[in-house]
Amino acid sequence: MKAVRMVAVGQKLQTQEIPLPEVGEKDLLIRIKAAGICHSDVHYRSGAASAGPMPRTLGHEVAGIVEQAGKTVKNFKTGDRVCVHYHATCGECVYCSMGNEQFCPACQMIGKSRDGGYAEYILMPARSVVPLPDDISFAHGAAAMCSSSTCFHALRKARLKPGESAAVFGIGGLGLSAIQLAQAFGALSVYAVDLNGSRLAQAEKFGAIPIHAARVDPVAEIRRLTRNQGVDVALELVGHPQTARQSVLSLGVLGRAALVGLTSKPFEIHPFAEILGKEAEIIGVSDHLYSEIPLLLEFILKKKLDLTPIVTNTIPLAEDAINKALDDLERFAGAARTVIVP
Repeated sequence: MKAVRMVAVGQKLQTQEIPLPEVGEKDLLIRIKAAGICHSDVHYRSGAASAGPMPRTLGHEVAGIVEQAGKTVKNFKTGDRVCVHYHATCGECVYCSMGNEQFCPACQMIGKSRDGGYAEYILMPARSVVPLPDDISFAHGAAAMCSSSTCFHALRKARLKPGESAAVFGIGGLGLSAIQLAQAFGALSVYAVDLNGSRLAQAEKFGAIPIHAARVDPVAEIRRLTRNQGVDVALELVGHPQTARQSVLSLGVLGRAALVGLTSKPFEIHPFAEILGKEAEIIGVSDHLYSEIPLLLEFILKKKLDLTPIVTNTIPLAEDAINKALDDLERFAGAARTVIVP
């Protein structure tokens, strides 16, 4: 089968012909119909985050059709429409039994520690696969498997309640999902913080209050707009020390900052003035949960989450097109979400 693969850190992805994976008794072989391109893939290619061993097929946002089911699989059959939870786990350890499968010692993430979606087919344990309703496109099903599901998990971790306020730092594919989901959770006010005017305009269409961080201090502006109270929940989706610190500083009393964006750099916190004195919280967000995906798909079906303005570009399974999409993301340019359609 054809796959576009990372062969070395810092190099362009390359097209390779590789064998079809062998289907185990608990596995599904899925013919990929859509694979999203995420900013995490930029980090893997650059070496800012690790993936491997090489060569490795990137891509952790996948939807497709079951091509072959293992002999003990009962809940899926050939031809079923599916989307893929990006963790392949054991299903037996304490973390899997708790529903926190992202911490499974045997966990393999597709597109990172096992081959992912920049290919014609993917192999996954059936327990990591979710039925995709007919009314949700493959492209939207793929994008939901990271950008939307991670924001959904972050808002649940941050315990956003009806009547509260939220600030979203970073208005890409994740941010546009986060704005809609925060409103669906009952947020009365959602503030969208970004440097890109066109992305802020899109956020405003969804009812968010735009804050252009190149023109104003976003923390001071949030304080002004909230009559110096701050927000109840802040989501940091950029992965930068400055925005991480701003998300914490934007909090009010008992506020919760959920850090989602990947970064290896620290940021400064003054414990009493910024955390202890107002009993604020900093919450780490690691991926999302399999159990959350069916509920997220219901949000899409009920039009609480519209992915149409998020999935704005489709490209073929071709190395030049994929590398260009990654280059655009590295410059924080291009589409909110680009999806590969093999």
